[in-house]
Amino acid sequence: MSSAFRAFLIVWLSACAACAQSNGSAVPPLSGEKAMEHVRAQVAFGPRPPGSDALVKCRDYILQQLKGYGYQVKEDAFEAATPYGPKSMVNLIARMKPEGGKVVALASHYDTKYYEKMHFVGANDAGSSTGLLLELARVMASKKHSLEYWFVFLDGEEAFVEWSSFDSTYGSRHLSQRWKKDGTAGKLGAFILLDMIGDKDLDLTRDENSTPWLMDLVWNTAREGGLGEILSRIPSRIEDDHIPFLDQNIPCVDVIDMNYAYWHTEADTLDKSSAASMEKVGRLILGLLPALEKRLAAR
Repeated sequence: MSSAFRAFLIVWLSACAACAQSNGSAVPPLSGEKAMEHVRAQVAFGPRPPGSDALVKCRDYILQQLKGYGYQVKEDAFEAATPYGPKSMVNLIARMKPEGGKVVALASHYDTKYYEKMHFVGANDAGSSTGLLLELARVMASKKHSLEYWFVFLDGEEAFVEWSSFDSTYGSRHLSQRWKKDGTAGKLGAFILLDMIGDKDLDLTRDENSTPWLMDLVWNTAREGGLGEILSRIPSRIEDDHIPFLDQNIPCVDVIDMNYAYWHTEADTLDKSSAASMEKVGRLILGLLPALEKRLAAR
């Protein structure tokens, strides 16, 4: 080894060590590609409507990932009355060792819509949000926070026949009622829902059903973080898994891109999803949390 090369190597290693120290070597950076790996795994199971063998396999995959990151996972199993009769469903709630105090829930549904004659694999809906939620869980597992964060994977968001107050959001309706009865709802400082965030042409909808101050916080964080281009100028009222939690007076925001040409079609496949889009939303969420913690600490 030449002296010149040895000197270069020492400088390079020192720079790497300094970089790791400044960034926190124990904190792995968020990766859109890792989120995409989770999307690929889900799609490989095929269509994943509630009660299906494919969704059981998907749930086992999610459980394996979360436990590997060090989370305790509670399985919230229940039976839902659907137009096709009773269906067994399971919500997953992942948390580190409880520390008490205010809780922020990060959530996604992980089922796909049922179709009798369509091979619907739901790469974006809900593969992308589930994949990003797993990646956020990985990144946040090694960080210390002033709040307690829960990662919630909801079953049965999709309608079996036609969207209505009784044929949709089965998992969120069940869990919100349970949290109301056991007092958990009062501990929730915020509920952040992710849905359909993998579109290559990302265009997040400003949901007018979301809690206004929390929606403003998301929008301001995106603009201040250089992510203004992913924000839509067209507001809309979205019906999604956050509505049952809003009904329990929990502040909620739905981070969703409803401007998706392949929504609920057989063309919602891997080639329509983007690791870059998921990474942008991941950066947005991670950027949002410090401001949210400050807001909730002041309440």
